[in-house]
Amino acid sequence: MSAPIRRCCRIIRVAVIPKSRQYSSTVSGRDVYDLVVIGGGSGGLACSKEAAQFNKKVAVLDFVKPSTQGTKWGLGGTCVNVGCIPKKLMHRAALLGESIQDASVFGWNVPTDVQLDWNKMSELVQNYVKSLNWGHRVQLKDKNVEYINAYGTLLDANTIKYVDSKGKERLLTAKNIVIASGGRPHIPDEIPGALEHSITSDDIFWLNKPPGKTLVIGGSYIALECGGFLTGMGFDTTVMVRSICLRHFDQQMAKLIADYMENHGTKFLKKCRPQKIEKLSDGRLEVFYTDKTGNTCSDIYDTVLMAVGRKPETLRINLESVGVVTDPETNKIVGNHDNDHERSSVPNIYAIGDVLHDRPELTPVAIKAGRLLAERLFGGSKVKMDYDKIPTTVFTPLEYGVVGLSEDEAIQKFDEDSIEVYHAFYKPLEFAPVGRDVSQCYIKVICMRDGGKVLGIHFLGPNAGEVIQGFAAAVRCGISWHNLSRTVAIHPTSAEEVVKMTINKRSGLDPTVTGC
Repeated sequence: MSAPIRRCCRIIRVAVIPKSRQYSSTVSGRDVYDLVVIGGGSGGLACSKEAAQFNKKVAVLDFVKPSTQGTKWGLGGTCVNVGCIPKKLMHRAALLGESIQDASVFGWNVPTDVQLDWNKMSELVQNYVKSLNWGHRVQLKDKNVEYINAYGTLLDANTIKYVDSKGKERLLTAKNIVIASGGRPHIPDEIPGALEHSITSDDIFWLNKPPGKTLVIGGSYIALECGGFLTGMGFDTTVMVRSICLRHFDQQMAKLIADYMENHGTKFLKKCRPQKIEKLSDGRLEVFYTDKTGNTCSDIYDTVLMAVGRKPETLRINLESVGVVTDPETNKIVGNHDNDHERSSVPNIYAIGDVLHDRPELTPVAIKAGRLLAERLFGGSKVKMDYDKIPTTVFTPLEYGVVGLSEDEAIQKFDEDSIEVYHAFYKPLEFAPVGRDVSQCYIKVICMRDGGKVLGIHFLGPNAGEVIQGFAAAVRCGISWHNLSRTVAIHPTSAEEVVKMTINKRSGLDPTVTGC
């Protein structure tokens, strides 16, 4: 093991399976599965269903431990139940509120006092999520994947123990095991009252009453997305940020996002740290915090949403006892980067999705990695997951789509003299006649100098996810700025501004707002 790996990983004796142990159709009276997946999220489901296509015996273990506030949900994992799907729907609900105001300018006779019915909206979202839960169960059955609603732990490299809903313990024997148990929101235990009184993204989409005046703690994309749609729905919303917003994203884009949100009603407490949360006699929550000068302040809220990061669900699976190496800081499973990214230190145990160390925590990444893994295990494929140039979108009120390197990353990798940054502020057509604020609608393309290879595209504006998806394919194919800028635009769209830019930062010229 090389020195870098030795510094960051626990060295654990790998359990050795005796050669005499042969896996046929049964072992000690138990059925033997070709694959058992621990975790019924997007990645685990994709992997299991793909494996079943090769006529393999497959089982999926999935169990949802209720949140700290007692919220629980069905099959499908974070994305389906408490992540991408309900988040995008609530984001849509907030944008519809803005669209209603725009409609009156376009001539539609709409009431001026339009208000959101939280219960009706949340019921719609929850019913849709439940339909997806049922759909996943049907798909597993149709593909002959055994679904077991229980939490599994490892006894050895081929044996899994699980406890069913009636408390009865059972054992499974598997030739191959995939850990796809995902992650859960982190609530800092050093903040008194946080565990008892705050909710997380595990709860916000399943609240049975409006959240009211809300404090969102954190600068993550989850914090900004939730803070954004709550403001858009008409709730008094504050975001408390300890240091910076969107730490792992381009910081120029992050600042534009925060500025837009602040200009459109979301309050920000910057450079502030929560100290404790106390519940008052009327049920409201008083939050004490230190501001940037070190003074202690407090305010009262109806809801406190903790969004300071997530942690992988790996500690209760018994990984260490069977020899699976995890990163000591993140508790994520360390993949075998020289051979198979998803293979752990135990040859027949794999990891995909949010439990895999140093990989993007994105649903499509887990799905793609899961399918490719199943094809390698059972279909004779040699195609591995490519974790480079992964596109994503942050669904803040002004959406942010990105593929490739940030500006800072490009400078660090190639040095500032080797890159060029083309950029432009622009005016979306749909914003123009209604007087919408366009001061943060911005695009930049980072590339090598002299029309060279595009390293990153950053798009801030409406429908950013739809825009960046198409350009992501071009970036993966190695498109140059020379070819990108020669692409004929589709008019009138916001996406056309990506191929129309002519100003670069090196010139020092102002990237004037463009558009129809």
